[in-house]
Amino acid sequence: MLIPLILSGGSGTRLWPVSRKNLPKQFLELAGKGTLFQQAIARTRQLPDVAVPIVVASEDHRFLAADQLLEGDIKGATIVLEPLARNTAPAIALGALQALQRDADAVLLVLPADHLIGDTAAFVEAVKQAMPLAEQGWLVTFGIRPDRPDTGFGYIRRAETVDAHGYRVEQFVEKPDLATAESYLADGGYDWNSGMFLFKAARYLEELAAHAPAMLAAVREAHAKATADLDFVRIDHDAFARVPDKSIDYAVMEKTRRAAVIPVSCAWSDIGSWSALWLTGDKDADGNLREGDTLAVDTRNSLLRSHERHLLATVGVDDLIVVTTPDATLVAHRDAAQDVKKIVEQLKAAGRSEHSLHRVVYRPWGSYDSLEEGPRFQVKRIVVKPGASLSLQKHHHRAEHWVVVSGTAEVTCDDKVFLLGENQSTYIPLGSRHRLRNPGKVALELIEVQSGSYLGEDDIVRYDDVYGRA
Repeated sequence: MLIPLILSGGSGTRLWPVSRKNLPKQFLELAGKGTLFQQAIARTRQLPDVAVPIVVASEDHRFLAADQLLEGDIKGATIVLEPLARNTAPAIALGALQALQRDADAVLLVLPADHLIGDTAAFVEAVKQAMPLAEQGWLVTFGIRPDRPDTGFGYIRRAETVDAHGYRVEQFVEKPDLATAESYLADGGYDWNSGMFLFKAARYLEELAAHAPAMLAAVREAHAKATADLDFVRIDHDAFARVPDKSIDYAVMEKTRRAAVIPVSCAWSDIGSWSALWLTGDKDADGNLREGDTLAVDTRNSLLRSHERHLLATVGVDDLIVVTTPDATLVAHRDAAQDVKKIVEQLKAAGRSEHSLHRVVYRPWGSYDSLEEGPRFQVKRIVVKPGASLSLQKHHHRAEHWVVVSGTAEVTCDDKVFLLGENQSTYIPLGSRHRLRNPGKVALELIEVQSGSYLGEDDIVRYDDVYGRA
């Protein structure tokens, strides 16, 4: 059985301000149709005799992953929740243990959820070429044929052939400087390290037992203590906290004698920075990649991305990245795109929220957009999905006014339950137990005006919640 294992725990800090901790790049539409996560899964559906995927995701992203699987009409997938990040080697071990519960001979196709592949047919053909090697016990990785001396990727040096398509891996090489990258390109025996793999689940665990036994023991314990929570497999936090933080390259691939590489040209990109996205996108006659409402005068070789209902205009600039969101704007030189993560580090150090939260915050029931705030008041636009419900809750420090813009709201306020339609409103007094539910078949949109001495999201006491947050 071929089982895709989708790794979706990345944070994508170099694509700030669009990618943030609570909504990272894999769950965004950055290039092509659908999010990167959805595109990764859609590619696997082109493979013959492929099973539904296993997704390893952060607990913080569990409902994003579930919703996007649903949007992609993927039913029966397993979502394994990491309580904290421990890099790729433990994440793949969790996926392998989960896969072996389905099939003792399971073959895992390990794919990061945040990569872009422009040539799906070439990718599918490479997986087919790798299958015989995986069946023979090789740990296969996919090397991307380099078309430029890029310093942003690790490299794989090929050794002798092991079959008609694959080579034994001679060496994994760290990200080089420019001169070294140029020598790799001229040599012709190096490929970019894509971070995509194919191997039997049992073989991976055998290699992990040989080269990182303490890691495997800790992962086994955490997985054995996992609990089912709605549609998720929730890994035990305390046991997983004892797992070493290490990538699959360091833990296994650099040590095993059975590493093979299949070279492939499939228009691949890890979308690791704004400059990488600029390289992959469709540009205008002046070399500009433009998205949203933009005007460009005497502007060349730049990436311009504007958020909804916001005009972005540039005059007389070259080689820039300009990205706007409702609460932040980034201006950077394309050559400095890798350093955007330093902005995120400064935001964290300053205790600001812009590194983790967008103005629009997504919840399992829908989303809210903080439109305006000031001393003792805040205005939000709330959207509730059809059939969804917020928790039964109360606030100690604020009252709320709700005005329905569209759809139908079922309101619980203490011992009263009633319906509100378009243009109707209600008042939720401070300290009242209340719940908002959408009983209809279309989205419910309302404006919420909060007033009180404290308006933080932590002023919520939950009594009942269908999403297990009470």
